[in-house]
Amino acid sequence: MTAPESGTGSSPATHSVTDPQLARWQRFRNSRNTALASDHGWLTLTSFQWLEDRPAGVELAPGLWSTDGTAAFLTAAASDGLTLVETGEPVDGTLGAVLADEESLMWVQYGGDDGRQVVVELAMRAGKYAIRTRDARSPVFTGFDGVPTFDFRPDLVVEARFLPFAEPVDVPIGTANPLVDGVHRSVGELVFRLPGSDHEFRLQAEEEKLGALTVTFHDETNGESTDEWRKVSTARPRVDAAGNRTVILDFNRAINYPSAFTPYGTCPMPVKNNSLDYRIEAGEKEPGVF
Repeated sequence: MTAPESGTGSSPATHSVTDPQLARWQRFRNSRNTALASDHGWLTLTSFQWLEDRPAGVELAPGLWSTDGTAAFLTAAASDGLTLVETGEPVDGTLGAVLADEESLMWVQYGGDDGRQVVVELAMRAGKYAIRTRDARSPVFTGFDGVPTFDFRPDLVVEARFLPFAEPVDVPIGTANPLVDGVHRSVGELVFRLPGSDHEFRLQAEEEKLGALTVTFHDETNGESTDEWRKVSTARPRVDAAGNRTVILDFNRAINYPSAFTPYGTCPMPVKNNSLDYRIEAGEKEPGVF
């Protein structure tokens, strides 16, 4: 696999390499590409399969798989070559596992010289059990050379006011898999302006660890130079001198969901109102678009 490069697909020649803002973005891009290229990460997904209510074979993995609705089961013989990811212990007999909705478990592995080429992930989605295979020899993974991006745009680093809701609001949404519904827990809105536009924009946000915010959005580049939707995260809101809660919304850090790289993701779509009538020509492009 070719090592990912800093800011693949971008052309920072118009900016000084000593620009601290640009340097921070380049470090962000390096970290992002490195994370995507991790072993058995999103780029290695090769299947998504629902489990049946009786033991049955699945594509791309040995053994018999099933669910009773509460737990998932795997039956295999030692000759199948399956081992537990956590301990390396061979699977010989029947195993069971129980997950909560949206949980995943890197459960068993097999194949290759070391027996770890393919990891089988058990997942609970929309109240049902499924498995996903993650193959270290997936061509999407082995051919990865970084995500293409737009040039760095300092004008698309904007300050936004955060208007929290009195209580979080759970909004039903779709996902990249039409058979899986999702929920967006909106904690408030980010209100901001963009260069050249005569009106304010509002995006509903979700709260992440330590109070950070994430917004999932559509914009007018979708389906042309970018994937159908992207997301961007901010730091925890701070209170300014006027008492407003504010964040820096840096669209240069807009990234793709895993579903941009693989058809086997169940990534959340934006809430209905998170669509910008604006071309966000910053951040990650659709993979393969330069």
